[in-house]
Amino acid sequence: VQLQASGGGLVQAGGSLRLSCAASGRTFSNYGMAWFRQAPGKEREFVAAISWSGGSTYYADSVKGRFTISRDNAKNTVYLQMNNLKPEDTAVYYCVQVGTSNRGQGTQVTVSS
Repeated sequence: VQLQASGGGLVQAGGSLRLSCAASGRTFSNYGMAWFRQAPGKEREFVAAISWSGGSTYYADSVKGRFTISRDNAKNTVYLQMNNLKPEDTAVYYCVQVGTSNRGQGTQVTVSS
């Protein structure tokens, strides 16, 4: 499975972005999916995860109430809606297929103050 993340960019604090992660292959709906992020000089950080059916979601405390993870198994795509962005959200965001080593190449999100 190949994962392709997109949707990053430069936004002012308080703004919104929607990230997408498109997966190739026929097994997308068999796995949970997650978003991680990594800022320069910092450890990789868990952001959000969603179960294979979309029925369960999980969030880091730092993004709870601002970010929403969702998926469309018919489109083999997982999304991350990010609202009320803060400068500390600046990082490379990448999607991960839970339980595997599959990871997308990442998309840069930069939030200016």
